[in-house]
Amino acid sequence: MAQHGKELHGEHGAQTGGHGSLKEYVTGFVLSIILTIIPLLIVLNHWMEGKAAVAVLLGTAVLQFVLQLVFFMHLREEHGPRYNLMTLLLGLVVVITIVIGSIWIMTNNGM
Repeated sequence: MAQHGKELHGEHGAQTGGHGSLKEYVTGFVLSIILTIIPLLIVLNHWMEGKAAVAVLLGTAVLQFVLQLVFFMHLREEHGPRYNLMTLLLGLVVVITIVIGSIWIMTNNGM
């Protein structure tokens, strides 16, 4: 019985032990720094204005979000049922609903 517990624990440790190498973390960190500096430079140096600047800012924000999920939260390494992905999607639906609903209420409140 004790041997069975060791084997089970050993298998679990082997599955979760390979979460990322130093190279992956450094790559993710460098890319996240680049994706942070790009919008900062665009805004501070007035390289773009209006809708173009907003599009670049939103684009880099989405890329930063995906980068964080892939490199630091290891979303791509999940085996079996994707519970983390489903939880993330549910959270995004809730947040988007709250934000859009709040904007709608603020817009239509003056009527």
